[in-house]
Amino acid sequence: MSAREFVVLGTASQVPTRHRNHNGYLLRWDGEGFLFDPGEGTQRQMLRAGVAAHDINRICITHFHGDHSLGLAGVIQRINLDRVPHPVAVHYPASGQVFFDRLRYATAYRETVPLGQAPVTEGGLLATGSSYALHAQRLDHPVESFGYRITEPDSRRMRPDLLARHGVRGPDVGRIQREGSWNGIGLEEVSEHRPGQSFAFVMDTRLCEGVHALAEGVDMLVIESTFLDEDVALATEHGHLSAGQAAGAARDAGVRHLVLTHFSQRYNDPAEFERQARAAGFEGELTIAADLMHVPLPKRQRPAAAGTAR
Repeated sequence: MSAREFVVLGTASQVPTRHRNHNGYLLRWDGEGFLFDPGEGTQRQMLRAGVAAHDINRICITHFHGDHSLGLAGVIQRINLDRVPHPVAVHYPASGQVFFDRLRYATAYRETVPLGQAPVTEGGLLATGSSYALHAQRLDHPVESFGYRITEPDSRRMRPDLLARHGVRGPDVGRIQREGSWNGIGLEEVSEHRPGQSFAFVMDTRLCEGVHALAEGVDMLVIESTFLDEDVALATEHGHLSAGQAAGAARDAGVRHLVLTHFSQRYNDPAEFERQARAAGFEGELTIAADLMHVPLPKRQRPAAAGTAR
């Protein structure tokens, strides 16, 4: 199983269908799991997709419409029932505190796991881990909504051929990594630039500055495309995107892998979303999300030339 993969738990918008559960998504990022927008039925979808409560380290809520948050009550209670052995943080719009409180304590249960409340008031850095930084950006929806972006810092990868050329071996390799040089040999002489990976999650919104900021240059963009392009006026009226608008934003941002999701129940043919995304000029990897799908993050981009930064 990929150490970094996106698991689709549900792809419906306001109304679930026979084939689409309410929203729900898990991003596996090395040893951590980010659960995004758990709608109604998420706990059962987790079981079907092979996701356990123990896999969740952070929960990120974009906004408090039901299809993005009604499953939070069950997920929180399952985390406590299973006695998840680590703290779980929950990020959500601060203006929705009353809804978070209602969902957290929707019924009686025994609290056994520390749950860190981390309400979001403005865009910016929310948290950091050993291999990522989590940021938020404000979106444009009838209720306050935020999108999320996970970014890995750039680093350097040691090159065995360059190490051998300079006679560096054993513990001296680690010394160069820690200290930047050894015996007159710099880190840049025996390594190459290793670009960090990035992921963005954009749900209910009109096109706005936040969409473009979140999408800029990411390896994978998961974005709503509630409507097809013939209904773009309806999308704008209700604070959503069409397939062409979402794909156009991805095209302009240089996204490598685009995942479209959050489909209105009025549409039955997923191929039409793909057709319109391609018609908008997006040429990268494209996935039309389906429930229970596992999508690996794209492989790292290689430096433009061996031993040089790109």
